[in-house]
Formats: sequence, C-alpha cells, structure tokens
Amino acid sequence: MSAVRLAAVEDDGRPGGWRPNVDARTARLESAVGAVLEPRRERLADADRVTIVPDAHYPFHPSTGVVTDPAVVGAVAAWLDRELETGLAVVGRSDDRIAFDRTTSYLGYDRLADRFDAALVDLADVPTRNEYRAAEGRSVALSVPEPLLESTVIVVPSLRPTEEGTAAGAVRTLGRLVTSGADSTRTAVAATRAIDPELAVLDGVVAYGDDPVATNVVLSGNGPAVDAVATSLLGRDVDADGALSPLLSDAERPVAVENSDEVDLSAIRERLAGGRLPPADDTHPAVSSAYRLYAAASGDAVPPQLEGQ
Repeated sequence: MSAVRLAAVEDDGRPGGWRPNVDARTARLESAVGAVLEPRRERLADADRVTIVPDAHYPFHPSTGVVTDPAVVGAVAAWLDRELETGLAVVGRSDDRIAFDRTTSYLGYDRLADRFDAALVDLADVPTRNEYRAAEGRSVALSVPEPLLESTVIVVPSLRPTEEGTAAGAVRTLGRLVTSGADSTRTAVAATRAIDPELAVLDGVVAYGDDPVATNVVLSGNGPAVDAVATSLLGRDVDADGALSPLLSDAERPVAVENSDEVDLSAIRERLAGGRLPPADDTHPAVSSAYRLYAAASGDAVPPQLEGQ
C-alpha cells in the first residue's frame, strides 16, 4: 500500500485564503510544506541538486487554481535551502504559445529564484537524452531534457482537471516536458518511468473544479500515488485513467492518506467533483475576473491573456 502525507494550511480568514504578496503566501505555507517534506529528509539529503518541476504550463494567475502557486514552490525551496545543502533549479518549457521566461516573470518565479539562489531553466534550451520505456506493452522513445535525468526531481503539480477531465497531476506534468511521437497518455507513463521523480508535492491550496476553490491542503508522496488521491478528490476513477493505472501496482493500492483527519476530504471532493478545465481558447469568466481584480488591486502586470482587451 502506498501512502500520501497530508498537511492542512491554516485558513487566515481572507476571501478564498488569498494573499497577493508571494512572500507572505510563502511564509504562510512553510509549516505545512515542511511537514510533508520532513519524512523524505534522509533521501533528499543525498542530493547534489534538486530540480523542482511546477505546473507552469501558462501564466494563468495562481489564484485561479489552474497553475501551481509559486508560493508553494517557494516554500519547498525555503525548506531545502534551510534544512539541506543542495543546489536548486526550477524548470519549465517554452512552447509555441508562450516563452518560459515570460511565464516565470509574470508568476513571480524570477523573484523566488533570486531569493533562494535557484536556477530558472528553460528545458527547451538544454541538451536531451534518448530514453526508451515501456507503456501499454510497447516501448516508447523519448527525448528527455538532461536536468530531469541528472538531478533529484520534485514535481509540484496543481490540483486541477485537464481539458479532457483527468487529473493534471505529477505524471502529466512530466509528460509535457519530454518529446515523443507517442500519444500524451503513453508519453506521460514512459516519462515518469524514465525520470523517476523522488517526490511529488501537490498544491491543493487553491484547487480548480468548475471554479477556483480554497481547499487549503498540500500532499506529498510518490507521483502516481499523489495523482491517485488528486483523481479521487476530483471525482474520477483511477482505473479509468490510462496514465495512472499502469503506474500503480496492486500492492500500492489502495493509497492511504496520512493525517487525513486534519481535513474533511469528502467535503473537498464534493466541491471539486465533475469539473473540467475550460479549453485553452475559452478562458473561464471566473479566471478572467480573478485576473482583472488582482491587477486592479495590486498594480501588478496585466496577464498576457488580457493584453489588448
């Protein structure tokens, strides 16, 4: 049986639990994130370099719940910086929609990188290695960025569905960072097996169902187990997910959630179940409203999605 460790994030009474300042959010999250990282201390202590992989597929505002909040990544980096002597990198990948440096600048990763002396690495610009892993009974050829193979990897996905309705999760976050001729499901399975991340830390502080939901939890464990819990919270069937079921053996099921008495998981499931992420070309009104409200209140940059509107 696999186990996923849960920690509750204290609700500070603000609407949606949201603070505009990333440093303030990071400070609020450090206790919960430290609680889920502590059990991995011995294994992480051996790492020369830790590569953190957030769900930063596009510069959606983190209050929407459809990307990893940089404050969660900041809390992970703060614990690693304080507790262990290891190099840090935060990675993502430019694509034909948006450059990685623009995403990181808008979300605030550049400021976090300066604070923790972490490298920001665009995986579109680094050497790759050809790897072959099995998925659905066939060998899948992958082109994998070397930093994901040569360092200890911590994936930090968001608690949200994909456009297709599956949990986005750690497995699919890794799948988006490699190149393969296979379909996205087999690519995600093969990528997870090739990269073999040390840990996944799920950002469930603000989640997304049909709308943003303040769920105020973080969870950690191996990637497929964390994704199985996320799938359950989103009201999906793990066995129906072709990217998860091959990665969870019978011995790893059911996935246990440690410290589950801290949070009413059934209430979270009720609030999130059934939602789907809007298509990329059809931004949800709640998402646009959150952008505009934040920009007006904070004076921050206008998100790329609203430029010219």
